[in-house]
Amino acid sequence: MSQSHLVRPEIPSGTLVDNRYIIQKLLGQGGLGRTYLAYDTRRFNEPCVLKEFAPIGTGGGGLEKCRNLFKREAKILHQLEHPQIPRFLACFEGDGRLFLVQEYVNGKTYSALLRERQIQGQTFSETEVIRWLKNLLPVLEYIHLHHIIHRDISPDNIMLPEGKVLPVLIDFGVGKQIADLNDPTSSNQATFVGKMSLVGKVGYAPREQISLGLCSPSSDLYALGVTAVVLLTGRDPSFLMDQYTLEWKWRFYTYVSDEFAQILDKMLADTPRLRYQTAQEVVRDLEFLEQAQMRSPSTMFDVPPTILAPESQSIMRSTNSPNPSTDETVLVSPFHEAPSHHQSTSQNQSTSPIQQTFQAQQTSQNQPQNQQITSLNAAFVQRCQEALAFYIGPIASLVVEDALAENPQATPYQFVELLATQIPESQAALEFTRRLFS
Repeated sequence: MSQSHLVRPEIPSGTLVDNRYIIQKLLGQGGLGRTYLAYDTRRFNEPCVLKEFAPIGTGGGGLEKCRNLFKREAKILHQLEHPQIPRFLACFEGDGRLFLVQEYVNGKTYSALLRERQIQGQTFSETEVIRWLKNLLPVLEYIHLHHIIHRDISPDNIMLPEGKVLPVLIDFGVGKQIADLNDPTSSNQATFVGKMSLVGKVGYAPREQISLGLCSPSSDLYALGVTAVVLLTGRDPSFLMDQYTLEWKWRFYTYVSDEFAQILDKMLADTPRLRYQTAQEVVRDLEFLEQAQMRSPSTMFDVPPTILAPESQSIMRSTNSPNPSTDETVLVSPFHEAPSHHQSTSQNQSTSPIQQTFQAQQTSQNQPQNQQITSLNAAFVQRCQEALAFYIGPIASLVVEDALAENPQATPYQFVELLATQIPESQAALEFTRRLFS
């Protein structure tokens, strides 16, 4: 393929392409080509998007790889039928150019919508972003079930059609079709896809994708999480992450409930296995959050953070049923609220130990300040230290000592919560809390 292909000029407005599509205007240009608004003369001049393959600054073997990448988008879009993904219409080659045709979305990107908010001194609210996530996550679930990873989720690639409420996911140009996504031998559901796969916007794509070419459903969930905090804060990801420690600092630039922050932090976990693994998991926790808000809208911000590590925020556990012959399995939500201390004794008896401790904490908080007393007696502290040492070794004594010094008025619940954060493995942290409250 000649180098002249690299410098082909933009197609002028009014040009008839493939004896069918009339070019109206240039919509944009990226690394792989140009995007035009066109009218389809064989479909009553219906507007459509014509994507021309015109890579910039690529030569030799890289050009053919880029060409294959462009064709991959056509193959991906061809098998997707979802109301929130632009329909694939055609793919053809003519006059030495390669074209892809898809449905035109008449609307604005979320980058543009955010800029409009910022001009008015506003950003997106927690309620809006939760609703936005719940509207987009089923789209990710759909493409992931089709073994496709988008790999380029950002405010530029999500649009809100005019007059509609559901966002649309666009630009599958760097999407990856993974044949072995559901292969049980692939424990982390990730695959290595080579040098051409080191794609995605820096700041939005996770490190394993940018640096190693590894992608999985959790890669898309990470990028969606970054997009969410950008909409909340109105700031570029480079301002939201500490460039030395690579820790997210987005909470400094907005205020959301701690429960919602936990969901976002789990989406943004640097280690893929600590993130949500499926879109359905995120939806489930968002629904728990909304239920908690509806039950107690005035006090939900006072509920302490869950002591569970990120990937264990929702687990299945068995509780003792009032009927000893049955064993009831219930879903424990990270936002599950403890019953009010006004409930009957019989109800309290079926409450989990952690919830009972939280009830006691809430009762003590209702007392005058001079009547509050800590129940961290020496025996309990010693028991905590011994249990913690089982998971982190001799350093447990120093950890407990520091926790006591820095939190002298902590309740047992708060104290155990602090100690649990020092255990790297979430399942181990969960076992630790269970041992102390059993």
